[in-house]
Amino acid sequence: MTLSTSTRAPGLVRRRLVAGVAAGFLGMGAALGSGLMATASAAESTTITGVVLGVGANETQRIVTWYSSADTAQKIQLAPTAEIVNGEFPASAVSFEAVGAANTSTTGFNRHATISDLRENTTYSYRVGAEGSWSPAYSFKTRSFEGDYDFLFFGDPQIGASGDRLKDQAGWEETLKVATAANPNTELLVSAGDHVESANDESQWDSFLAPDQLRQYPLGATIGNHDVGGKSWEQHHFTPNTDRSAQYYTGDQATRSGGDFWYIYKDVLFIDLNSNSYANPADGSAGGDAAHVSYVTDVVKKHGSEAKWKVLVYHHSIYSAATHSTDGDNAARRKDFTTAFSDLGIDMVLQGHDHVYTRSYSIKNGQKENPAEQPGAADVFPGPGGVIYVTANSASGSKYYDIKKPGTTGTGPDGLGPDPLNPSNYWFNSVENQEHVRSYVKVSVKADKLVLENLRSGTCAAPNAAVEKGLSCVNTPEGQPVGSIVDSTTIHPYHGDGQAIQVNVPNPAPGEFGWTIDGYNGLVNLGTAQERNGTSFEATGKINPLLVTDSRRSLAPWSISANVGDFQDADKKFAGSYLGWTPYVLDGGAGAEAGAPVLSSFDDQGKGLSVSSGLAAAVQGHPRGGARLGADLDLKIPDSIAVGSYRTTLTITALSS
Repeated sequence: MTLSTSTRAPGLVRRRLVAGVAAGFLGMGAALGSGLMATASAAESTTITGVVLGVGANETQRIVTWYSSADTAQKIQLAPTAEIVNGEFPASAVSFEAVGAANTSTTGFNRHATISDLRENTTYSYRVGAEGSWSPAYSFKTRSFEGDYDFLFFGDPQIGASGDRLKDQAGWEETLKVATAANPNTELLVSAGDHVESANDESQWDSFLAPDQLRQYPLGATIGNHDVGGKSWEQHHFTPNTDRSAQYYTGDQATRSGGDFWYIYKDVLFIDLNSNSYANPADGSAGGDAAHVSYVTDVVKKHGSEAKWKVLVYHHSIYSAATHSTDGDNAARRKDFTTAFSDLGIDMVLQGHDHVYTRSYSIKNGQKENPAEQPGAADVFPGPGGVIYVTANSASGSKYYDIKKPGTTGTGPDGLGPDPLNPSNYWFNSVENQEHVRSYVKVSVKADKLVLENLRSGTCAAPNAAVEKGLSCVNTPEGQPVGSIVDSTTIHPYHGDGQAIQVNVPNPAPGEFGWTIDGYNGLVNLGTAQERNGTSFEATGKINPLLVTDSRRSLAPWSISANVGDFQDADKKFAGSYLGWTPYVLDGGAGAEAGAPVLSSFDDQGKGLSVSSGLAAAVQGHPRGGARLGADLDLKIPDSIAVGSYRTTLTITALSS
């Protein structure tokens, strides 16, 4: 029989840009001072406020949004920080023209502009406004466009919810300060929404935007239920690839704000939904959850292959454990979303709204995927369609909700019953936590896994407005200090995204011939290609060993062979013929004999592994039993191949009589 796999299997091949091509540098993140001042002008005709650095459509972009007191032509001015002398932007500084309109929720005007063509590993300074009325200059740093990175996820700051705006601001500022200082590889900030308590209260927006980190790191902003009812959210956050069609909104057209949008940052496709709209409009037209599912489906279909990971972000948590866990709108979302998200291969869903921390089990089609998955597992192995849902607690300390006891309604999309393995939790949650202390979520994006951590950014002590106003607090600073871990898990995707070569195969049936991977089907990473003799780049690795078993009485011949397609990175590619291998038998048995070595076409102008090549075989009459097979991989490519993170698929074929 023939067994073949078609799993996407990425591999990393990185190199410097060839001569004559400008070095492209991007990335994100280090906290760089925001106090660099432009030379003062004699005529400060326009006041600039509310500057916020937002995400762009990809790593080479940032969108900056701000308020201005006058309706004048304005722009962003950008230059490498190294070229700024005595606060003066050089003549070579690049400008990006701004667009905007009059504010509807307050006086003044809003503006936004998109910075494009950023370079990797470069510190930039930028300012907004116009000659004579520039803002202060702010700085951000790009990182490599390839490889691992961290992003931070923050639950509802909801500035003003405690009744003391300045206390809430202090907690929000402290969380961002603690989080970015503790995680120097942070490249991106992501919010769960509810930035403010009252959508059109600009003093609350001033407090939300007060932290310098919001001008130093790009923010992927999500709209919450407290952010709707006015245009302030949209005026402060202009987002990329946004669909503002009516079906993604709810309420009065004059006050609608938000929409659904997507962007790709390095190897993650982020899709952000305006979950305030969940029901079909009263006129019967398509909208609400159905429209969101249609949007996600379209984005994944068009852009899912451009990233290794798919992460959804929206405000209303469907698998939380506190006040909103029993809400009717969330019950509707559990029915409307979960099967679609499983079918689309979503890896993780980040949510807020319930002011509590939860991490779900791997959920497939609205059910716990693996009944044996243990509570609080440090490693999770979702199968196809398995999705991890996360709810973030308050990042400011303005409001906390306490965990509720499960009901008696069982499991599944309609059930809110207890977890059989941990009856104090809801059936869907691996972890639930509420200490009444500020926290945030860190996600480390790796080639072959996502590492999720929930970390304390505070203790019972101030700034912690809700506790300062009398709420109890169960944190013990001695054992649970700032920076300590509430929860940590490593998510190993079934398909092993980020792999250079990966195969997924069924288990062999007893009394038959078959093969499988020896152990977990993990990363096969060819690493970073090394330059050789000024003419080529080379990388080496090993396939995951294969186990072959043959218990047939016929003792018929068998063979295992494999081939690869082209290595691809978006619209860039190079031939699979540049990959060669040297097969070997690790543990003998079943008559296994290793196949012949295959050279890279770079060396012999052949076809390499782009054509089917033997890994091992056995002749008629071989003994029954098993063998363990391996192969060393040898990739050699011309030095003209463009920089990138290239992926291919190894297709393995088993033949037997």
